[in-house]
Amino acid sequence: MALRSWLRAGRGLLCAAGPADRGVCAGARPPAFGFLFDVDGVLVRGSQPVPAARRAFQRLTDGNGQLRVPVVFLTNAGNCLRSAKAQELSQALGLQVVSPEQVILAHSPLQLFSQFHQKCMLVAGQGPVEENAHNLGFKHVVTIEALRKAYPLLDMVDQSRRPKELPPPTTGFPTIEGVILFGEPVRWETSLQLITDVLLSNGNPGAELQDVPYPHLPVLACNMDLLWMAEAKMPSRFGHGTFLLCLENIYKKVTGRELKYEALIGKPSKITYFYAEYLIKQQAEKQGWKVPIRRLYAVGDNPMSDVYGANLYNNYLSAQQNQAEAGVKRSPQAASLQTKDYLELRKDCNNSVESCKSILVCTGVYRHKDRVPSKTEQWTKETVFHGHRDFCFDPSLVEASYVVQDVDDAVQLAFKKENWS
Repeated sequence: MALRSWLRAGRGLLCAAGPADRGVCAGARPPAFGFLFDVDGVLVRGSQPVPAARRAFQRLTDGNGQLRVPVVFLTNAGNCLRSAKAQELSQALGLQVVSPEQVILAHSPLQLFSQFHQKCMLVAGQGPVEENAHNLGFKHVVTIEALRKAYPLLDMVDQSRRPKELPPPTTGFPTIEGVILFGEPVRWETSLQLITDVLLSNGNPGAELQDVPYPHLPVLACNMDLLWMAEAKMPSRFGHGTFLLCLENIYKKVTGRELKYEALIGKPSKITYFYAEYLIKQQAEKQGWKVPIRRLYAVGDNPMSDVYGANLYNNYLSAQQNQAEAGVKRSPQAASLQTKDYLELRKDCNNSVESCKSILVCTGVYRHKDRVPSKTEQWTKETVFHGHRDFCFDPSLVEASYVVQDVDDAVQLAFKKENWS
């Protein structure tokens, strides 16, 4: 079922908010809060769990290993299946089971974009990109490798892969109608070249180039993180945001025009946080906790995605009005689609969540020595902004509500704020 239909079908569940005493289980006070946990740099570094993560989840579970508070794992990773990430988290955290419904990958909200599900889409990234695309509702997808095999003369950077003889003309290859960027690829030069070819040729890279179309084909990009934290002692590894930066600059250098996105999803996109809110409420409903979820605590290590996204969503929740453009300077083409869908999903719903507080930990991209300007200070020319090009350079959005050492401290802080034990 497409996400739009799924969420509409669940709107009654989302909006139900019975009296507090109806959800009280014997001997336990139902939670009025939930957690959104980033993964890399918060719970794990590469394949290794952060030591504090297991301590944190010992606090979050009861004697039977069941979660006492609703939890969503909100990651910008996207090179795996949702079920595989859930299994990986179960093992890393020592939990009995993490459900796929508790995991949000960068691309998960693509289920919402049903207007593209019947189109022929070029997909780029690593891992099971075809399977991910089909699971999200896309019916016709073409991979970078399939495009390269169909048009081998396009990929010329690696001399060892250049055709030794002129290949026969390609026939019957479909016209590409849009591009989905799931995550950073392995061969950047191949993906950069072929994606650019598709945009310049209006989806027909085998044809002789005539006038360059503009606006170009729709581009949907998942995960804008410039950097992420793995096991290496060097501070950060290139993320998909770095790949997007390359693509944007190549396209502008070649055409003289800006690359535009139909959608930018994953953190810090608001629609990703709305999806997380929905899953938190769904968990509470399944557990029989009738007390409405009032507060969310978003725990992350990256000020430019985790903190920015949580604060942007918190601003929306606080305003309780149409502020879907707050902090975003994207083109109307890119912003309007997400704004329209986001508001359509929220309208007529008695939303219970009042706040989404950001908690920044120091076990990943951010360290204590990395000073973020306060709300009262001005960004200077020397300040380095690692957020995406299309998002506002605003110090109030990258200043965390709280800064703690690790995820265990984050959980303890939230428990204290909630008077929870």
